[in-house]
Amino acid sequence: MGKKGREIVKVDVERLIELLKKAFADEWIAYYSYKWAADMAEGLKSPILAQVADKIADEEEEHADELAERIIELGGEVPRDLEKLYDLANCKKVKYPQDVRDLKGMLEALVEAEGCAIEVYNNIIRFLGPCYDKDVRTFHLIQHILSEEIKHEETFENLI
Repeated sequence: MGKKGREIVKVDVERLIELLKKAFADEWIAYYSYKWAADMAEGLKSPILAQVADKIADEEEEHADELAERIIELGGEVPRDLEKLYDLANCKKVKYPQDVRDLKGMLEALVEAEGCAIEVYNNIIRFLGPCYDKDVRTFHLIQHILSEEIKHEETFENLI
């Protein structure tokens, strides 16, 4: 990040990087978990679940890329090891039912996962303060991701 870009950030940058790294880890866990759901869903309505989970997984990957870009802009580094992602994550795993044919249970697990993501991004917004001028770039990024996570939760709820 350039000199002026650093000057306009009015929060503890190291703490912000840590929050963003944790969210980055969450996004990769969500990506994997949603791809798994898309591949493993069984039953009459599974094509719909598979299609939606696959599409949202791609959006979670996009979120991870956006977060990585911001982490690097702020002078941080994204985790190199997959094991580190689990250690960092706020939302450690999606709690799917034992029976993958339990589509309602799978959808409920996805709703819960999105609820965790919503809480994470809402907390980052709170960290940035009541006004976005402490770090306008990160604020808009997190606001964008938060709005998509809210949409994802609604999508899964509507499928239930």
